[in-house]
Amino acid sequence: MYSQRNRGFRRGNLSGFADAKNYGGFRHRSSRPRRGSFSQTIDIAKFINKSGGEETQAIEIINTFNDFSLCPELKNNLAKKGFIKPTAIQDQAIKHLMEGRDLIGLANTGTGKTAAFLLPLIDKIFKNKSQKVLIIAPTRELALQIENMFHQLSWGMRVFSAVCVGGAPIYKQIHNLRRDPSFVIGTPGRLKDLGKRNVIRFESFQNIVIDEIDRMLDIGFIGDIREILNQLPKERQSFFFSATMPPKIRNLVQQFVHNPVTIEVKTGETAKNVDQDIVRVKSQNTKFTQLQEILNEPELKKVLIFSETKREVEQLAVSLNRQGFKAESIHGDKRQYQRQKALASFKNNFVNILIATDVAARGLDIEDITHVINYTIPHTFDDYIHRIGRTGRVDKKGIALTFV
Repeated sequence: MYSQRNRGFRRGNLSGFADAKNYGGFRHRSSRPRRGSFSQTIDIAKFINKSGGEETQAIEIINTFNDFSLCPELKNNLAKKGFIKPTAIQDQAIKHLMEGRDLIGLANTGTGKTAAFLLPLIDKIFKNKSQKVLIIAPTRELALQIENMFHQLSWGMRVFSAVCVGGAPIYKQIHNLRRDPSFVIGTPGRLKDLGKRNVIRFESFQNIVIDEIDRMLDIGFIGDIREILNQLPKERQSFFFSATMPPKIRNLVQQFVHNPVTIEVKTGETAKNVDQDIVRVKSQNTKFTQLQEILNEPELKKVLIFSETKREVEQLAVSLNRQGFKAESIHGDKRQYQRQKALASFKNNFVNILIATDVAARGLDIEDITHVINYTIPHTFDDYIHRIGRTGRVDKKGIALTFV
């Protein structure tokens, strides 16, 4: 935890900071919710929670990876990575997926959903090269992360993939698709575009994975998803994975699955390893100085900051760099190579602060993020869950602070 010595900090009232100055012409907007700007009212008390304060029942892991009938090549890759014991969602999902069942998987973020569907699918394709897999993710970052995990797990197995995301050259992706890869991983908009160009034939995929399906609703992709699903063959295996499943999404999913297994591995509404607290902002003028004071604490080694708009994210990054901090930013207006460069700098510790819109809240698996700071209040509590899920991943501890 960051130091509370001589700061006048109290739980729920972290206001012991000096008056602010106006840095670099950056006008700091209040993080208080505006009327009509949020789809639900969030109780601020939900942002205060001491990790480990509530007892949670441990989920028993029954299997090791060797207990699954995965091919030897895949087991060797798992052994090389030091993966012996699956996570709870992997333990419960892999066997059903290998049996050919449709599956709806619900689990907290950071619990290993990606490997839960990649392992049985890589095994399936390795044993039957006539099968093809389509994986749809809501963001470019998540699609690229899935592809990276795919490469690690399928090393040396001669099972190939193509990634198709917006913000990257489409003709290179068309070239990769014409090589007829077994796995196609992409975002809905780009996949739909490639389908209209007759480069992708959706009816050729016997396996479909939609990851973070609830995020598809949030960012307006449900229409595209429905259009793609309607083009798939009726005889298929379908996987839907998410951390949350609102009623509207559940109704959609039920239209496209057959006798599914539903697996829910939840440890609570928010990540159990994340210590959550709030920072009370007395005025817009004090907010940026309070942020600097927090970032100067030695415990904040690797920090992900969320802000509401692309413009705010970019301006906040510029202001922090002017004050001597090492920060990068990612948002939807940046080109794909710029976003990848920013993420690589953060992952490899060239910078220790990454500022982002909610595009980074889903799926990013960056090791050792010590703190998540909500510089603006998220639109929904589900968004909050996903934001703070970037820290405290697996068995590590993390801290989340929300400016209110």
